[in-house]
Amino acid sequence: MEPDLFTAAAEERQEKDPAGSPLAVRMRPRTLDEVVGQQHLLKPGSPLRRLVGEGAKGPAGPSSVILWGPPGTGKTTLAYVVSKATNKRFVELSAITAGVKEVRAVIDGARRATGGYGKETVLFLDEIHRFSKAQQDSLLPAVENRWVTLIAATTENPYFSVISPLLSRSLLLTLEPLTDDDLRGLLRRALTDERGLKGSVTLPEDTEAHLLRIAGGDARRALTALEAAAGAALDQDESEISLAILEQTVDRAAVKYDRDGDQHYDVASALIKSIRGSDVDAALHYLARMIEAGEDPRFIARRLMISASEDIGLADPNALPTAVAAAQAVALIGFPEAALILSHATIALALAPKSNSATTAIGAALDDVRKGLAGSVPPHLRDGHYKGAAKLGHAQGYVYPHDLAEGIAAQQYAPDAIKDREYYTPTRHGAEARYADAVEWTRKHLGRKRS
Repeated sequence: MEPDLFTAAAEERQEKDPAGSPLAVRMRPRTLDEVVGQQHLLKPGSPLRRLVGEGAKGPAGPSSVILWGPPGTGKTTLAYVVSKATNKRFVELSAITAGVKEVRAVIDGARRATGGYGKETVLFLDEIHRFSKAQQDSLLPAVENRWVTLIAATTENPYFSVISPLLSRSLLLTLEPLTDDDLRGLLRRALTDERGLKGSVTLPEDTEAHLLRIAGGDARRALTALEAAAGAALDQDESEISLAILEQTVDRAAVKYDRDGDQHYDVASALIKSIRGSDVDAALHYLARMIEAGEDPRFIARRLMISASEDIGLADPNALPTAVAAAQAVALIGFPEAALILSHATIALALAPKSNSATTAIGAALDDVRKGLAGSVPPHLRDGHYKGAAKLGHAQGYVYPHDLAEGIAAQQYAPDAIKDREYYTPTRHGAEARYADAVEWTRKHLGRKRS
């Protein structure tokens, strides 16, 4: 039997007893207009709309596409909609179970269908990143000659997991994680739709918020949790899915954390103050609360970067690069793996030696500037590269430090108003001890008077 995305027998059973199928299956969109999210891929004239025959006129046929995105964002759903909406022959293969033999069988069948019946074939290949190079190579003639129109799905970066010749013959479509608003609309539709829960239960706002947090942008996970919680509520003769029922069903407590309110700022403040206080365990606790509540990992990473300079500074010069690397990594990765990176950075910062000298130094300098203590730049430090600068006395008498044996020139650098000010007061914590020695030595050789 030729492989198919959904066999006729399964479809017939689903039509006769739709309640026997999972909620996530029953709520699959039937048209592209019902698809939640991914609107950037569904505009008129888009490759997916051309695949289902919308606006596909003239000699330009539909292109093969590679769908790249995290789990639960709609890759299989889009393929399902195409299978239902197109009048083309539709075949599915999974890279987990299929090999070159199965690929060649589909291609042979496609050539026969095209030659004998004029019927075009759409091939949906799930998890293409699991195919070896040789297996992907076997697809090239069929895609290049358009014996099949390929829809390939992957959760991994196709630039690393899909061969270049296949990428060049396909359009890469990137699916974005679903937003809370996308999932909220999907959940509310599932609660009332005849294919879904038919209004048998309601979902209060606090329960809905927790459900959105645990879904993590995954539509399948959201609908699976909703169905389980609805079943538990109905078993208890309840018409409302309470927060307690959802917590019991998914075995995951709701974290008291409002991403737009006081909790957002209170927990973030507690995280930073725990790092400042070198309590690594408390810091990890607050980090875990933020992660579990669905806080934006980029917000957490920004706070860690600030902490690295504000509270650690030169006591551990590696603190800021660690925090910056963490911020760059979470921007590329996202949850759940980003939790590991944020933990790494939080532990490093909490256990680092502490110094706020960089914070107090710039604060003192800014305070003087705001008070008007600025003054003119000393003439010998002014720009002397333009014609006439020498006549004005600019750059005259400047001593080039590299010409001196010790590499330091005892000349005035600051304006007169603050020439004896000392803004930087280093600690002797950690690596800053060497900066303390350095600043003491340089000030002495500059001939600076103590303020």
